[in-house]
Amino acid sequence: MAAVVDNSGEAVKNNDLAMETAKSESKEFSVQKLVDMFTKLNPLAKEFFPSSYHLNQTEKPDNFNQIPVNKQSAGNENFPNKRSKNNFNQGRRRFNGRAFRAQRDDSTRRTVYVSDIDQIITEEQLACLFSNCGQVVDCRVCGDPHSVLHFAFVEFADEEGARTALNLDGTMLGFYPVRVMPSKTAILPVNPTFLPRSEDEREMCTRTVYCTNIDKKVSQAEVKNFFESTCGEVTRLRLLGDQVHSTRIAFVEFAMAESAIFALNCSGMVLGTQPIRVSPSKTPVKPRGTRLN
Repeated sequence: MAAVVDNSGEAVKNNDLAMETAKSESKEFSVQKLVDMFTKLNPLAKEFFPSSYHLNQTEKPDNFNQIPVNKQSAGNENFPNKRSKNNFNQGRRRFNGRAFRAQRDDSTRRTVYVSDIDQIITEEQLACLFSNCGQVVDCRVCGDPHSVLHFAFVEFADEEGARTALNLDGTMLGFYPVRVMPSKTAILPVNPTFLPRSEDEREMCTRTVYCTNIDKKVSQAEVKNFFESTCGEVTRLRLLGDQVHSTRIAFVEFAMAESAIFALNCSGMVLGTQPIRVSPSKTPVKPRGTRLN
């Protein structure tokens, strides 16, 4: 009976030993498998180094870091450090923004707002009136062509001219007394690259009108036929528009300056489905292909 018990206990010990041996072999196999996998990898590959890793090779020569590090940028090569450049651009934009606001505020202080202007008064006549107060830099007459009264912005070379212009409040111009008050906004400047640069281009401006509120369905040929049938021969026409605005604009150059004067009387006439607005052009029509320096 004792022999049976001993044999049974010995069998249990053998089973435990076999299980431990199997576990040990499995562990050794798993570890060996991992070792084999890691030996196939390149420890010098850059993906093993985090983006913040930066060691001095001269201070630690025993270190396995053999990859040259760009001292100008501590960031990852795929995401270079652009902070300094961005800071410079942001500072430049802030400076440009302050300079623009200062220039705009200065222009506003030199500008007066004129209302209740008779619709027959042109920009030239209005500028001539205010030229007695100081040098007029710019004059813009605005308003609905169907309205009897228009309004305008007149900019002077200095603030003294704008202050003197306030004394013209109540002056009769045409059939109505004008109202003059300090302007709250500056006149949007014309792109200087489009302004006339020679005597020939200034002469072209006298033969050119600026037309707005043109129906998008109206073609360039229809605009040309409209002005030629009413005013005279058109030598050059530029019809412009985009997908944002519901109407288009045009610069129309005539062969004769008298035709451009006649064209001003077309303001309010219907072209297509909408009444157009016509005013003297401050810029000549540049021939296509002309390069602007």
